Amino acid sequence: MINKSETEQKIAEFLLQIKAIKLQPNKPFTWASGLKSPIYCDNRITLSYPSIRTYIRQNLSALIQEEFGSVGLIAGVATAGIPQGVLVAQDMGLPFAYVRAQAKEHGTGSLIEGEVYPGQRIVVVEDLISTGKSSLQAVKALRDAGADVAGLVAIFSYNLKEAEENFKEAKCKFETLSNYSALINYASDTSYINKDDIELLRKWKDDPKGWGSLVESLK
Repeated sequence: MINKSETEQKIAEFLLQIKAIKLQPNKPFTWASGLKSPIYCDNRITLSYPSIRTYIRQNLSALIQEEFGSVGLIAGVATAGIPQGVLVAQDMGLPFAYVRAQAKEHGTGSLIEGEVYPGQRIVVVEDLISTGKSSLQAVKALRDAGADVAGLVAIFSYNLKEAEENFKEAKCKFETLSNYSALINYASDTSYINKDDIELLRKWKDDPKGWGSLVESLK
């Protein structure tokens, strides 16, 4: 049985260790949406570290079995969810398919690559959950194809309230191996970030849209 608290901390440790996650509360990153953020996460980097890649694969597989039971197919979300999904599907001995960000503009015009059957019970694999919108587009595509989407799993979540609301509205359960709150707790416990910056990091989760103005006011 997966120990969620232990796994959350271990994943946080790994992601910081290999710099898949960068924390810059005083020099924020700017997302494509324009949102200012103290965190940048690129879980593709985990693929370059076999032991970490294996830990993630094993724990995603265990999470799926515990939270969703028997499933017939693993589906990855393009692009970063594809390699993670393939690893999990291989580990579980299941078929794999993936969902494109948009349908091909040539050939068959496919949005879903791979064999997906009506009524097939599927778990979707992502690398990261921010607002959840792109992930839920993939869930919708699979449902439109007649699949029974049991839910979604990911390596990491930013813990944004908007994501929780979006998944709730879509009636799609999601689980992650670690999350922003666990990451900040780990960074605090290990003195990875100083005390003043920890408070600033926690405030981002409470008000991500207003946080950028708060940082500017502190300069």
